[in-house]
Amino acid sequence: MFKRHLKLGLIKGGQLGRMLLQAAPSFDVRSFVMDDDVNCPCRHLCYEFTQGDAMNFDDVYAFGKKVDVLTFEYEHIHVEALKKLKAEGLAIYPDPDIIELVQDKGRQKEFYRQHGIPTADFQIVPNRLALKGCSDFFPAVQKTCKAGYDGKGIFKLKDENDIPDAFNEPSVLEKHIDFDKEISIVVARNVEGAVAVYKPVEMVFHPEKNLVEFLRCPADISADVEKKATAIALGILHQLNLVGALAVEMFVTKDNQVLVNEIAPRVHNSGHHTIEGTLTSQFEQHLRAVMGLPLGLTEMTLPSVMVNLLGDEDHEGKAVYHGVEQALGLGGVYIHLYGKTRTKPFRKMGHATIVDKDINKAYEKARQVKELIKIRA
Repeated sequence: MFKRHLKLGLIKGGQLGRMLLQAAPSFDVRSFVMDDDVNCPCRHLCYEFTQGDAMNFDDVYAFGKKVDVLTFEYEHIHVEALKKLKAEGLAIYPDPDIIELVQDKGRQKEFYRQHGIPTADFQIVPNRLALKGCSDFFPAVQKTCKAGYDGKGIFKLKDENDIPDAFNEPSVLEKHIDFDKEISIVVARNVEGAVAVYKPVEMVFHPEKNLVEFLRCPADISADVEKKATAIALGILHQLNLVGALAVEMFVTKDNQVLVNEIAPRVHNSGHHTIEGTLTSQFEQHLRAVMGLPLGLTEMTLPSVMVNLLGDEDHEGKAVYHGVEQALGLGGVYIHLYGKTRTKPFRKMGHATIVDKDINKAYEKARQVKELIKIRA
């Protein structure tokens, strides 16, 4: 039986959490949010807010005791607190063991290798000095095992001359892939084991900051590549026995191999277009999954393009939005601002989704939106 007034706990209250909370009132859910920032994007949307540190055992444990179901908008959570809450009977999705796995990119890559999941060749290195013995592996990409995201914790090594500037901490050294495209698939699974699959999206990255600038859905890939990518994403979902949304980022090589880059066991930037572009958004889908409800349909409403709205590179301070009215006037443009009061260079301040029967027209409008909307101090 569906439980009204269910107390849903969300650890971290950023933009992903904000969009989750926007979907919650339809289910008469009472949302509880914990974040260290009292001005976080979720602060004024939740039923109850708690200020706390996601990496502090006592804060996480005390917060978990308030709710019926606990979920997250990112992975850097105190795992031992989660394990204690789980042992005491709290429903936690995704499972703490999955959170522990994805906190370490090295463990993530070993998981792919152990389960036969295609991924780029790699080595685990303990420090910068160890890179000197890996010259035959170059060119390569170094990714710190812990705490990397949105382009942080990534360093490209063309040859040995780049080693002095590399990270001096445990890292994954990944063989450079001469890929054709980067794609992502969001899948979801509920507590009953039912699954839902979204169409793959093509990701276009910012040339300097290694974060997603545009998404195109559907991705411009062959039916064979889509079939391979979908099978890989569903395989990971089942191997993890995950409940909730899962985003799987992949490389498509020039000879149409599909290699997993990394996973995110939660709602994800590569699924933002689903709010307007599909029958059920990834955010509603995640809520349905963790609350034990039937999953929603994932068919596209129209082809869509998403553009991330980033803070201007030369500005830091109180956020001022320019060009919003002009962008909305283009038609088929849907803007989501995240409620962040301060901007800084390349900070994700919002996104816009453009829908159109013609994906190329949608992409052209997305480029116009990027030029029209400026976020400055």
